[in-house]
Amino acid sequence: MKLKTQITQLHYDRNAKGAFVTLLEYCSYIYGLGSSLKNWLYDKKIFRAKKVGAYVISVGNMTTGGVGKTPVVLEIARYLNKQGEKVAIVSRGYGGKLSNKNVNVISDGQYVFHTAAMAGDEPFWLAQKAQRVCVLTCKNRYKAAKYAIEKFGVTKIILDDGFQHRKLHRDIDIVLMDSKMGLGNEKLLPAGPLREGAEALDRIDKLLIVSKNTDHTKAEKFARIMEKRLSIPTQVCYTEPDYIYNIKTGEHLPEGEAVTAICAIGQPQQFFDFLSGYYVKKAIALDDHHQYSPIDLVDIQGNIVTTEKDAVKLLRFDKDNIYALKLKTTVDVERLLNVSKN
Repeated sequence: MKLKTQITQLHYDRNAKGAFVTLLEYCSYIYGLGSSLKNWLYDKKIFRAKKVGAYVISVGNMTTGGVGKTPVVLEIARYLNKQGEKVAIVSRGYGGKLSNKNVNVISDGQYVFHTAAMAGDEPFWLAQKAQRVCVLTCKNRYKAAKYAIEKFGVTKIILDDGFQHRKLHRDIDIVLMDSKMGLGNEKLLPAGPLREGAEALDRIDKLLIVSKNTDHTKAEKFARIMEKRLSIPTQVCYTEPDYIYNIKTGEHLPEGEAVTAICAIGQPQQFFDFLSGYYVKKAIALDDHHQYSPIDLVDIQGNIVTTEKDAVKLLRFDKDNIYALKLKTTVDVERLLNVSKN
């Protein structure tokens, strides 16, 4: 297990102690100073966010990965597209081999120009799923947004994981929170999963509680509590397992079948929990954004089930026994985007 994965596990353990935890907490103090200073400089208008000639929607979170941003970004993009808007999704392109110092067009809305390995897991998945929507990656989101407007005539821009990227002005900040994991141990990075301190709460326009379960009662209660506690409009995004399909043929896998589950995502246990209707012989959790090689699968016999995010990296393998779990995401996008600014 890599150090990064070990640290991630500590983020959700409130009882973790020891010299290593103390060291991480010291680093969190330094990180917090830097994060607070950056936010103070923007809040006081000493640093100013740059505007572009399009409506900008930021979808992000206050914690590290695994919350479920990407499916929400897709639902927003599809909704805006149906409204007749010309939409672009702008991502940093984390994990991809393309240099994110440049603006990379992953899709122009018609064609996908790069592989998952080159583009990064999430941008490639979005490019495949979001028809008639441009997908671009660049570290400089302002540069990418301007390019999308000038090159493709974009009217709406969605920042994938954009909450901490304050260089680009946004018209609405949507922040996601996992209903089960919450804010973890409520410590800043690297001791905890928080990317920012409490000062960031004032920037949130809408809070979206993501429920990855078949029983959403606790999530709905949690949303009511958070809305009352933070005085931020809050609603629930419902994520449920839909079906499992073969990534080469599209054939569905009947419930009750024996499978080996494998994934490389931020919160693997939630994926494994979704497979309750199957006989899971073994569950394998790799590091987030792991780049698969044939050796990862060589000892696995029988059906292999993974996430759709992982599936885009496994398509190139000469195997006909790999299946992906299709999730169904339900969110009231019209309500989510309806924000009254004071």
